[in-house]
Amino acid sequence: MQRYAGVLDGYAPRVLLVVTDERFLDHDSGPAHPERPGRLTAALEGMELAGASDAVVRRVPRPATEIEITAVHDRTLVRQIRSLAEAGGGRVDADTVLGPSSYDAASLAAGAVLTAVEELTAHDSATEGLDFAYCIVRPPGHHATPDRSMGFCLFNSVAIAARSLTSVGQRVAIVDFDAHHGNGTQEAFLEDPSVFYASIHQSPLYPGTGTAFEVGVGAGVGFTLNVPLPPGATGDVALMAMDDVIGPAVEAFSPDWLLISAGFDGHRDDPLTQLMYSSGDIADLMARLVRLVRPGRVVTVLEGGYDLAAVRNSSAAVVGCLVGEHCRPEASTSGGPGAEIVDVVRRIHVEASERNA
Repeated sequence: MQRYAGVLDGYAPRVLLVVTDERFLDHDSGPAHPERPGRLTAALEGMELAGASDAVVRRVPRPATEIEITAVHDRTLVRQIRSLAEAGGGRVDADTVLGPSSYDAASLAAGAVLTAVEELTAHDSATEGLDFAYCIVRPPGHHATPDRSMGFCLFNSVAIAARSLTSVGQRVAIVDFDAHHGNGTQEAFLEDPSVFYASIHQSPLYPGTGTAFEVGVGAGVGFTLNVPLPPGATGDVALMAMDDVIGPAVEAFSPDWLLISAGFDGHRDDPLTQLMYSSGDIADLMARLVRLVRPGRVVTVLEGGYDLAAVRNSSAAVVGCLVGEHCRPEASTSGGPGAEIVDVVRRIHVEASERNA
């Protein structure tokens, strides 16, 4: 887990690219819906709480084009979402609701991650370098499968960016620490050995996927890694999974880029989950992750998180880590269940990797 530690330790001050837009507030899922505009506001407040404004460069995202979106999603789905929004909005499923501006917001969320990749690539020099990017977007994306919008997610922003990178020969690792399994991201790359997908999530929990035995299909066997933690798991167990399994697996994959699906719903105050993380645990996880690839090749993307104070504090922890500031609104947690799951996952991953060696 120390691959780029020396680079980071001597790489001050760090410069953080933040890609966001007020238009994300226009996505309207209806009154009392957990995926509400206040989530974006809370994440932005976290950026201010981190006290990192001098180290932040802000950019306005461009929308993703239909061609870019359909590199992951079926064209029929994309046009259905656009038509529903143009008709004033409506319900995709029991959880996922569109307003009239939702198609534009989802296209902009996908475009934000593409913008981050483009900006990091363009500024990849010793004199003008951007070290990391943080995309503060909504709606989230990691549940959106190639042919279905679900779980509050319309288009899969991280998957769309990953596909744009693999299309030009880049190897991409995606690490997802949202409390819900990113079934959409996993499905998009299940057979693709150019993308390594790893998830730490609660199980059982929506959407019901992400068992330790889901390791990829065909040529993709060994390039999917799931750590399903039981309710009540604390940050020390997630950190064990990162140190003992996910980090070494990502390093062995040797990616050109790391995309992080940063869900803050693993926080102990989240109303939809039963993990027991604190924002200090989020800081710990991020500190490990940013060492896995070189600076200028890490993009963090906001996914879930439905308690506004938890989102604010977790976002502050992310920004603090990315700019090299000590920002820990809460102490780290320990003592919860799940350590034995990490051992099981390690064995399963080794066996899967050997099958495709």
